[in-house]
Amino acid sequence: MDLQQEFFACLALKHTPRLGPKVWRELFVAYPSAFEAVRDAAAWHDRELSSKALAKACAAEVWREKAEAEYKEARRQSMDVVTWFDPRFPDSLKEIPDPPAMLYVRGDASLLGNPGVAVVGARECTRLGLETAGRISAQLSKIGITVVSGLALGIDRQAHLGGLKGVGSSIAVLGCGLDVDYPQGNADVRRELYEKGLVVSEYGPGAEPRGGHFPVRNRLISGLSLGVLVAEAAHNSGSLITARLAGEQGRDVFAVPGPIGQPTFTGCHRLIKQGAALVESASDIVEILRFDFARELAEVPDPAPSEGENGVDVDRAVVKKKRASAESPDGAERTRRRSPLVDREAMGLGPDEERVLDLLDAADKMHIDALGRELGWDPSMVSRVLLQLEMRGAVRQLPGMWYLAREN
Repeated sequence: MDLQQEFFACLALKHTPRLGPKVWRELFVAYPSAFEAVRDAAAWHDRELSSKALAKACAAEVWREKAEAEYKEARRQSMDVVTWFDPRFPDSLKEIPDPPAMLYVRGDASLLGNPGVAVVGARECTRLGLETAGRISAQLSKIGITVVSGLALGIDRQAHLGGLKGVGSSIAVLGCGLDVDYPQGNADVRRELYEKGLVVSEYGPGAEPRGGHFPVRNRLISGLSLGVLVAEAAHNSGSLITARLAGEQGRDVFAVPGPIGQPTFTGCHRLIKQGAALVESASDIVEILRFDFARELAEVPDPAPSEGENGVDVDRAVVKKKRASAESPDGAERTRRRSPLVDREAMGLGPDEERVLDLLDAADKMHIDALGRELGWDPSMVSRVLLQLEMRGAVRQLPGMWYLAREN
């Protein structure tokens, strides 16, 4: 596949007016490459992939002037681009409802394939929030989990610094072009990310950090992560947008509790009331994530119970090998390592309880609403049966009303 050809085709899609991520995703499912999708633009409407107006606009190459300008500038700056069909493009972003068609990257692009946890929070924060964000980020990175954040001042900065201390390293997602120095107070962190981590943006060269860019980029922060930790946030913090997007994307949400009455922790307290998991260390996060992402975390050791200074040291080469290997040495796909399920026969379960457990056994976890839809039951009946199963020790409830079959 011609990567430069793919890059230019993605720019064509990006600069076709009113053509957005949801249509890109449909096109990339229907075609073997972005180039083939653009070349066949006139047929999109007939294939029920877009409206007639969008198909006509792309086929008429209304995108050409802007696409060529961005292409030439990116080439002039020797920017590295990861497009949808590039093997480096993360599968986790392909699963979100509104994925990017491509990413500009600088640094270690292999981090895109590593299990990640987002650590986000307020720019104006307390010493407690800074210490907690840095400590947990360092603990996560020490065991090989990549810390994802937005390179803002405050909590984001501390998260990156913590992540850069370990082999998991850190990814920064920008709300501006890769060549734009923003925020200026984090130039030292950005240089270190270039050397040992990764900086990512979906915005083209020269794109300024406009206010509307940051809520949009937040979907990538959560999309690149198995879960999102809000370390400190007020009730109107932009970090809560990232937490909401994480929930919509099926990611776990974690929050750090703070002093009662401290305004910059009110957002965290609200998240906890809404079902986010209260966490105080990386161990709390990893324990929850292992239920949801056993395969992704199969090679990740548990964090040390202390502040991370006595944790397991993991060689960087081992971590890179783990990132690249989705298969076992004999070529077979690695299966989820699950313990034997609890003994149902000894519990004397009824037909309704058996039906719920059958669904949970077939999935790693299910939301209570999804169970209701699958079974055709009203919410009160689903809640009643789940409560019975919890009391019997047959199921476990996770934060956010997710359930899974309990194991021995």
